[in-house]
Amino acid sequence: MKINARKHLEIRLQNFIFTLLFLGVIGLLGWLGTRHSMQFDWTAGGRHTLSESSTKVLGLFHEPLKIIAYARDEKLVREHISDQVSRFSRSKKDVTLVFVNPDTQPDQVREQGIAERNEMRIEYEGRSEEVMEPTETAIANALQRLAHAKEQHIVFLEGHGERSPKGQANHDLGQFGEELARKGINVSMINLAVAPGIPDNTDVLVLDGPKVNLLPGEVSQILDYVKRGGNLWWMADPGDLHGLAPLAGQLGLKFLPGTVVDASTQLLGINDPTFALVAEYPAHSITTGFDAMTVFPISAALEKTGESEFEHTPFLNTVPRSWTETGPIADKIKFDADKGEREGPLVIGYALIRGGNADSKTKPEDEKKAPDDKAADQRIVVIGDGDFLANAYLGNGGNLNLGLNIIHWLSQNDQFINIPAKTALDKTLDLSAMATVFIAVGFLFLLPLSLFAGGAFIWFKRRGR
Repeated sequence: MKINARKHLEIRLQNFIFTLLFLGVIGLLGWLGTRHSMQFDWTAGGRHTLSESSTKVLGLFHEPLKIIAYARDEKLVREHISDQVSRFSRSKKDVTLVFVNPDTQPDQVREQGIAERNEMRIEYEGRSEEVMEPTETAIANALQRLAHAKEQHIVFLEGHGERSPKGQANHDLGQFGEELARKGINVSMINLAVAPGIPDNTDVLVLDGPKVNLLPGEVSQILDYVKRGGNLWWMADPGDLHGLAPLAGQLGLKFLPGTVVDASTQLLGINDPTFALVAEYPAHSITTGFDAMTVFPISAALEKTGESEFEHTPFLNTVPRSWTETGPIADKIKFDADKGEREGPLVIGYALIRGGNADSKTKPEDEKKAPDDKAADQRIVVIGDGDFLANAYLGNGGNLNLGLNIIHWLSQNDQFINIPAKTALDKTLDLSAMATVFIAVGFLFLLPLSLFAGGAFIWFKRRGR
C-alpha cells in the first residue's frame, strides 16, 4: 500500500502523541511512587509482615509511640532496626524511630542506663520499656509490658511438690513462667508454711497439683483469701485433693472419680488414651476467638454441686467419645456405666465469677487485707488437669495461648485475651537417613551420569550421520 505524504505525517503525529502520553504515564507513576508505597510479602509464613499477635498488641495504643535505638552509625545494623520498626509504623502511622549514636552522645546513654549494644527504648505517655534485641517478637513483648497499666503479680503455691514456674524439668512450668515474664507479668512463689500470709498485691494465686497434704493452717489461709475476693487458679490432678476438699466445697464444685480417657485418640496419632482433647469451646471471655485444639494429659472431670455464691461457666469440654475410667488403664478399656463411669462430653474446666470483692461478713478491720483492685468482680478458674502447661506439653496445640488467656482473664486484663504468643517460624527441614542418602546419590552421581550419558548418546548419533 502506497503511503502519501499526508498519511505519513499522521503516523508520525500519532507516534509523537503516543510517546508523550507514555512518558507522561511513566512520570505520573514515578511521582505517585514517591508519595505512596505498596509492599507484598510472599515469604513462607509472612516473615517480613507484622504478625497477627503484634498487630493486636499495637492496637492497644491510641497515642504516639516513640522508639529510640542506641546504635552506632553502622549501615547494616541501622537498616535492620529500621526494617523491624517499619513493620509497626506501617500499621500505626504515629510510631517514630530515632537513632542515638552511643559514641557521640555518651551522656544520654549513661543517663538512660543503656548497657547493651543496639538496645532500644520504647516511650509512651511518660512510661518506657527496654528492648534488648531488634526483633519483632522482642518489640511486641515490650509493647505488651508497656500496655499494662500496673504491675501484675502471679503467685504460685510451693512446698507440697507443686510444679514450679521456674523449673526446667519436663513436669515443671518453667517455659510458661518465662513467657509470663516476657509479657511483663511478675511471677513468684510462696510457701504458706513459712510466709506470714498471701501478699496483699497478689493478682492471682495459682495452685498446681500438690503431691502431699497441705497443713490445716495453709488451707485456712487459702479459704480466707477466696472469701475476701482473691482471684484463684486451681489446677488439680485426678485422685486425692491433698487437703483441698474444703476449697472445692467453698467453690461449689465436685471432682468426679476416675481419669478422663478417650480410646479413639489413636486415630490422631496419640497412643495414650489418658490424653483428653478439647476441640470446641463454649462462649466465654477466656475463649473469645480461640479455635485451636488443646490437649490435657491425665485429667479429671468436674461438676457443679450444692449452692454457691459463684456463677459457674464450663469453658473446657471434652469430646463426646470420652468417659471417666475408674479402673486400671491398661490393655483394652471400655466404658462401663455399672461402675459409675460418666460418658462424655465432660467438663474439665470451670470459670467462676462473683460480683464484688468481699464477703458480706468481712469485718471493717479486715478490709485492708483484701487483695487490691478486685472491686469489679472476683474470678476463679478450676481445671481438672495440672500438667497441660508443663514443659513437656506446653507446645501441644493451643495450650500456651489458652494458659495466657486464663491469666489475662483472672488478672482483669481482658484486652490481652487471644493475643497469641508469637512463635518462631520453623525453617528447618528434617530428613530421614534414607532420604538423605537418596538425595546425595541422586544429585552427586545419578544426575551427572544421566547428563553425561545423554550427551554421549547425542554425540554418537550425530557422528554416525
